[in-house]
Amino acid sequence: MKLLHVYSGNLFGGIETMLVTLAGAASSAAGLHHEFALSFEGRLATELRRANRPVHDLGPARIRKPSSVLAARRALEAVVARGAYDRVICHAPWSQAFFGPIACRLGVPLVFWAHDAATGTHWTERLARRVVPGLVIATSRFVATTVSHLYPGVPTTVIHPAVSGFGLAPLGDIARRHVRAQFDTLPEDVVIVQASRLEAWKGHTLLLDALAQLSGDPRWVWWIIGGAQRPDEEIHLMTLRRAADQKGVGHRIRWIGQRDDVPQVLAAADLYCQPNLAPEPFGVVFVEALSAGLPVVTVERGGACEIVDGTCGVLVPPADPARLAAAIAELLRDGAKRANLRHAAPERARQLCDPSTQAHRLHQALLTLTHMEATA
Repeated sequence: MKLLHVYSGNLFGGIETMLVTLAGAASSAAGLHHEFALSFEGRLATELRRANRPVHDLGPARIRKPSSVLAARRALEAVVARGAYDRVICHAPWSQAFFGPIACRLGVPLVFWAHDAATGTHWTERLARRVVPGLVIATSRFVATTVSHLYPGVPTTVIHPAVSGFGLAPLGDIARRHVRAQFDTLPEDVVIVQASRLEAWKGHTLLLDALAQLSGDPRWVWWIIGGAQRPDEEIHLMTLRRAADQKGVGHRIRWIGQRDDVPQVLAAADLYCQPNLAPEPFGVVFVEALSAGLPVVTVERGGACEIVDGTCGVLVPPADPARLAAAIAELLRDGAKRANLRHAAPERARQLCDPSTQAHRLHQALLTLTHMEATA
């Protein structure tokens, strides 16, 4: 089955990570051939090409420049017309609104992949609602409960994102020490790590407040992985650094920035914590952390509730730094509990997001679209 994924591709986060994983060999084994149409050159396009997948450059489509959107639509029409695709999959409302009509006009079955909870109120959602797909894929059960805001009555299936990295050997003691030494971290330190976009809703400030309550415990060090990709993220980073110094814990934070070796860095840590201020649609990074053998501490809301259970981590109430601090403190002092959670974490990740399994689920879901067309 030949698929064309349509997306903007100007940033890099969970959606982009999933697309790169889908482009891997597991999908070929499942009978899927992936191609990608992107509006922007960047890390996503680079990594897809590195995986030997065709990437079609539509040009930098920006809504404030309508002519660029029209040019991108014409470019996509040419790609679809000559590509003999079995399905076109639009990722996120923006792509669905502006590019979905091309597939409909050319008679290629259209699929919408919902990666975020929908409210139906954002302008991109209002436009996307006019372009009705034959099938919706939701990245989590949480997201699936919101799809009716866009497409009531359209068949919806849940497929958790495929996540790579399973089967990697644990870091040996020497490699672990080497990674830690890069970040001025001792072998005996208990490393709390967060790897996410530098957006305020990812909960950096909440975790900072919790760790400030644990300033008397000398065991912890906090690694923050992720670099600012937009001006508001630069402001958030500066604000966070200033607040950390004011709370007297700035010297215990390692500002690691953007990395291409995140799995190895995660594997050198001890505990993953990301207390989102808003519901995470799914949380690919939580699965990546589990795959690296890290217990996960996060808030009990959104897609995280589908990932983290008592076998692999701890869920705490939202917006409660005291409860978050208590959960972290317990894991800091209880090495045996931390070890038990760490032991179970990779298998939990595999159950949820094994790339081969998810590729086969995607293939089966896309086949139902053929059945629905035949019986319509």
